Formats: sequence, structure tokens, C-alpha cells
Amino acid sequence: MELIPTLPYDIGLECLIRVPYDNFSSVTSVSRNWKLQIELPEFWRRRRATGSTRQVILMAQARIDSRLKLGSFKYSAFSVYKLTLYEPESGYWAELPPVPGISDGLPMFCQLVGVGLNLVVMGGWNPLTWESSNAVFVFSFVSTTWRRGADMPGCRRSFFGCAADSERTVYVAGGHDEEKNALKSAMAYDVVRNMWVPMPDMASERDECKCTFFQGKFHVIGGYDTSMQGQFGTSAESFDPSTWQWDQVNEHFFESATCPRTCVEAGDGKLYLCRDGNVLALGKSTWQPVAAIPVELRSVAFVTAWRGKILMTGSMGFNEPHNTYVLDLQSYKWTKMDTPVNFSGHVQSGCCLEM
Repeated sequence: MELIPTLPYDIGLECLIRVPYDNFSSVTSVSRNWKLQIELPEFWRRRRATGSTRQVILMAQARIDSRLKLGSFKYSAFSVYKLTLYEPESGYWAELPPVPGISDGLPMFCQLVGVGLNLVVMGGWNPLTWESSNAVFVFSFVSTTWRRGADMPGCRRSFFGCAADSERTVYVAGGHDEEKNALKSAMAYDVVRNMWVPMPDMASERDECKCTFFQGKFHVIGGYDTSMQGQFGTSAESFDPSTWQWDQVNEHFFESATCPRTCVEAGDGKLYLCRDGNVLALGKSTWQPVAAIPVELRSVAFVTAWRGKILMTGSMGFNEPHNTYVLDLQSYKWTKMDTPVNFSGHVQSGCCLEM
């Protein structure tokens, strides 16, 4: 089978592998065979092996009027949040197409998850009525179009944790219901089949937990139960999709009560966390400081990571413009990234996709 006329299949595939991700929609509209190739897992394994992938950061970010002078604007309590795309390697910033039917900006406190070639936007509150939602929206980077996914089943949950296996499944755990009762329930969303599957309950209720997927398991970190109401705990638990069971709870994941919001895995098998002005790394059983956080990130808003890098957004304080820095985990040196004024708003949530 020829992918490109007159060229051997292998050479045609090598050409296709090197197509920039932002040209996928054009490429797939030309040839059905090209579209089928791009959607194959093997295609992406080969693309990564050739170094042709790019890291793309996706964020739910407050929009700032670029006509205002730097330092003169104030963030409104009713800021409109939209989807920001950022490429750390090229310094390219852009705004993704809006979610259809949502004219007032993204839902407040919605979660963003990257899975396969898709961005999944889940839950959140209506920015006008503050009603919680179980809605799911999926943006395909192959077709550059949105579709409505199957709603999250069960009660309308807020402040839940979620993470993806990077191929097709998003895992959701914890949060609280409309009566602010913390939840121990969990479920999995198959993006390809557009189907939800219930998971066994966790051992503990976990409101405002942080989730990550690494070493083949879904990890749910920290949070608090209904009786604690904002007083974070020290434990974590992990779910093994291969056995469909939760492992034993790690009661001392943190040495002391810790908000887990900034906890990330950086592709090196280690977990990292921001606390007390430092980036900490989890060793065998203890958290050790590895780098001081820049002063301009005194108030950290968002953290994500990939292949030995950590990206962090934050500000000097309330009502200040947000800066973006990247930490190299080999040298532990920070690089400040150029941030356009209209992309210097507060970030509520985000994720990283390798495309």
C-alpha cells in the first residue's frame, strides 16, 4: 500500500511521521489512509522515536485585555476563562476554538486532561449561575473539532481529581457532591468508545485530591473527607487497571498535612511538589528540596511536567500578572518564558500533551 504515490511505503510513512501536529486536520482531510495511519498507536511510537513530537501545554486561563498597560490591570472575580495552547520549545501561544454552546467562557474549576490526540474538558461550574455540571467535551487535534462526550454518571461532582493513561482512558476520583459531601467513588472514561465504566470505591473520601498516572497505575493523592472540610490529609492510594483493584493505602505519603494541588510526575518516575518556596522531589520515602521557586512565582497557580521538565505559572501576589517558568530537572535551572500580556492571566487547570 502506497501512502504517497511513487514512494515506497516506509519512506511515505517517514514523511507522514514528520508532519507538524497543527497540520493534521489538513493532512487527514486529503487521504483516508493518512488519517488511519495517524490514529494508530504504532504511528505515535515511531513519531516519538524519531524526535518528531512536540510538547503542548493546554490551560484554562483567564483572559487579560492586551490594551491595558502591564501592571495596571486587575483580575476580576468574574474573569472569563478560555483555552490557551502553549509550545515551550517554540514559544508559540494561541487560543483554541471555544467549546460549542458555551459563550460565557469555560466552566469555572473545570478539569483539563490530555489523552491520545484529544483534549478532554470535564465538569466545572457555570460561570453565571455557579451550578455544577457533569458535562464532558472532547477536542480532537486530528480534526480540530469539538464533540460532546457522555456526561459523567452519578451526582454532579466538583473539585474531583483526574488523570489519563495517555492513550484512551481518563480516570476520575473523589471530589464532592452538591451538598459538599466528599466522595470516595471513582470511574473511568473511554474516550474512543465514549463510555463510562464504574470503578471500585477508594478506601477514603478525597475532596480536592490530585491525580496522576504513572508506572502503569492511577494515583490519587491527598485530599480530605467530609468531616475535615479543607484540612488536607497525608495519605494516597493507587489503582491498578490490570487487576481493577486499589492497592493498600499509603497513610504517610506526605510527612505532614499537605495540599496536593501542585504534585506532578515528570516522566522520570519521580513525583514533584511545590511547598514552602521550594520544588520537592519524592525519594524512596521522603520529600527532598531540589530547587528554590523563583520570587516571581511566589503564588503558584499551575504546574505540569514532561520528560525531565517542569512548567510553572504563578505571580508575585493577588492581582499581579502571571509569569511562566520552566525548570530543567537535570541542571535544576529555571528559564523564564516570554509571556504575552493577553496570556498572563490566572490558570485554573491544565495538562500536557505530546504530539
